[in-house]
Amino acid sequence: MEQKVGFFKSIRFKLIVIYVLLIVIAMMIVSVYFLRELENRLVGNYTTVLKDRAKMAQMTAAEYLLDSDNAELEIMLKNIFPAESDAPVRAQVISKDNTILASSFDDDAKFIGQKTNKPIIKRALDARPFPEFSLRLKPKDKRRYLVQAMDVRAGKGEVIGAVYIEAPVEHVYEQVQDINRIFVSGTVIALIITSALIVLLARTITLPIMDIRKQALRMGRGDFSRQVRVYSTDEIGELAASFNELTSKLHVTTLMRDREQKRLRSVLSHMTDGVIATDQSGSIILLNRRAEELLGVSLKHVLRKPIMSVLRLENTHRLVDLYHRDKPILLDFSTDEESFMIEANFSTIQEEEGPINGFIAVLHDVTEKEKIERERREFVANVSHELRTPLTTLKSYLEALADGALSDEEIAPRFLEVTQNETERMIRLVNDLLQLSKIDAKDYRLTLSSVELGAFLHGVIDRFDMIVKDENITFVRRIARQPLYVRMDADKVTQVLDNVISNAMKYSPKGGNVVVTLLQRGKQAQISISDQGLGIPKEAQEKVFDRFYRVDKARARNVGGTGLGLAIAQEYIQAHDGEIWISSEYQKGTTVYITLPYTFKGGRG
Repeated sequence: MEQKVGFFKSIRFKLIVIYVLLIVIAMMIVSVYFLRELENRLVGNYTTVLKDRAKMAQMTAAEYLLDSDNAELEIMLKNIFPAESDAPVRAQVISKDNTILASSFDDDAKFIGQKTNKPIIKRALDARPFPEFSLRLKPKDKRRYLVQAMDVRAGKGEVIGAVYIEAPVEHVYEQVQDINRIFVSGTVIALIITSALIVLLARTITLPIMDIRKQALRMGRGDFSRQVRVYSTDEIGELAASFNELTSKLHVTTLMRDREQKRLRSVLSHMTDGVIATDQSGSIILLNRRAEELLGVSLKHVLRKPIMSVLRLENTHRLVDLYHRDKPILLDFSTDEESFMIEANFSTIQEEEGPINGFIAVLHDVTEKEKIERERREFVANVSHELRTPLTTLKSYLEALADGALSDEEIAPRFLEVTQNETERMIRLVNDLLQLSKIDAKDYRLTLSSVELGAFLHGVIDRFDMIVKDENITFVRRIARQPLYVRMDADKVTQVLDNVISNAMKYSPKGGNVVVTLLQRGKQAQISISDQGLGIPKEAQEKVFDRFYRVDKARARNVGGTGLGLAIAQEYIQAHDGEIWISSEYQKGTTVYITLPYTFKGGRG
C-alpha cells in the first residue's frame, strides 16, 4: 500500500531547510566577521585621529603653560577640538596643582579655576599616564567615551600640567549599528530570494526522485510497464536511466522466475514422491500434494511447524543429524489396521561455500517394497529350512549306509526308502517353487476351453477313489445333476483340486468322509470340499494361503506337505476370475470353497 509522505517529512523540505540553514549560518559568520572588523576599523581610525590631536594639544599646551596664558590655551583647544563637530570632544588643560585652566567646552566655564580629583589626571601629573585611550561608560547618560590624560612637560622634562581628553564614541557604534541594520535587511532580502530559488532547485532534484519512488512502488506491485522520465543528463538523470534499465531487467527476471516457479509447482504437484522443504531452523516452508497425501496433513496445518515433529523424529534424531545424513530414514506410520512405511531422504539447501539455509526431504511410500522384502526374506528362510530338513535326513541316512548299514538286509531297505521319500519331497518342493516362480513372473498362459464342471469333478474324484481304498476314506459326492459349463484351463484346475483333495485326505481320520459339493450360486459355480479332520484355528484361517504356512508343521512334514499347495491354488483360481476361501471349526473339520464364473448351463448347445 502506497503511503503518502507529508511535506514536512519529505526530502524537499529537508533540502530547503538545509539550504536555508547553510545560507543563514554563512550570512551570520560573514556579518559577525564584517561587523567586528568594521567596528574595529572605525574605532581604530577615530582613536588615531584623537591621538594625533591629543599630541598636538599636548605640545601646544606646554608653550602656553610656561607663559601662563590661559586665554590662548582655551582658543588652542577649541581650534584642535571644535565644538561644531558631530561628536564634540571635551579637552581640558590642568595645571600641576590639579586646577582646570582651560576647556574646549563652553559649558565647562564654571569649572575653570577649580580643582579636579580624577584619578586618571592624577596619574598623568605623577608622570604615570595610561599609554592608550580607555573606553568608559558614563553612568549618567549610559554612553561610551574614550578617555585619556597625558602629562605636559617643560623643556627639562619636568611635568608642568596635563591634558585631559574625553571623546564620545557612541556615534561610531551607532554607525556600526546602522550598517548592521542595512546588512541584516540585505540578508533577509537575499534569504527570501534564495529560498524561492532553493524551492525551485529542490523541486528539480526531488521530482525525479519522487518519480523513481512511484515507479519503485509500482514495481513492488508487479507493474513494470512504466519508465521513469529522465529530466537531465547529470547524476540524477543517470540514476533515472539506470533505474529504467533495472526495471527492464527486473521485468525479464520476474517473468523467468514466475515461469520457473510455475514449472517447479507443476513438477512438485505431479511428483510421485513427497517433497518437504524447510528453513534453517527446520520449520516447514513447502509441502507438495504427494507429501500431504503420504503424511495425511495439509500445508496450512503444518506450515512453520518443526519437521521433526511432523515426521515423528523428535525422539530418535536431532535436527543437526539430518543436515549431514546421506542415508535414508525409514519412518513407520503403521496403524493397527494396516502397515504403512515411508522412506525419507534428506539433502541440504546450501549456496556455494555458504551457510546451510535448510534442507529438502523426499518421501517414498515403501510399504509394498518393505512387504516384498519381508516376504522375500521369509521365503528364503522358509526355502532354506524346507531344503535343510530333507538334506540333513539324507546326509544322516547316507552316512549310516556308508558306515555299513548298506550290508544289513533289514536296515538297508528301510534307509533307502527314507532317502527316496526325502528326495521325492525335495522334488515336489522344487516343482512347487518353479510353479510359483512362473506365477509371479506371469510366465504361464491359461488354455481355456468349455468344460462341464460336474463330469469334470466326477473324473477327479474317481481317480482319488482308487488311491484311498486302503485308507478307509469315503468320498461323498453332492454334485448338481444340471450341467454347468465353465471356461477354464482343465490342467490348472485339476492341479488345484488335487491339492485341496489331497489335503482333505491327509488330515481326515481313518473311516472319515470327504464331501465334494457342486452348486450354482448366482452366476458362479461353487465347489466345496469338506473333511472331518482337526480343523483350523480361527486366528490361522487367514494365513493358510500364505506360502510355506502350516497349521501343524510337524504333521505336515510327516505327510509330505510343502506348504505351497494352497498358495498355488489361490493364484490359479484368481487367474480364472474366481475365488477360493476356507471355513473351519477347530476339532470339527475344514471346508474349502472354490467359485468359478460359468458361461451357460444346460446342454452344450
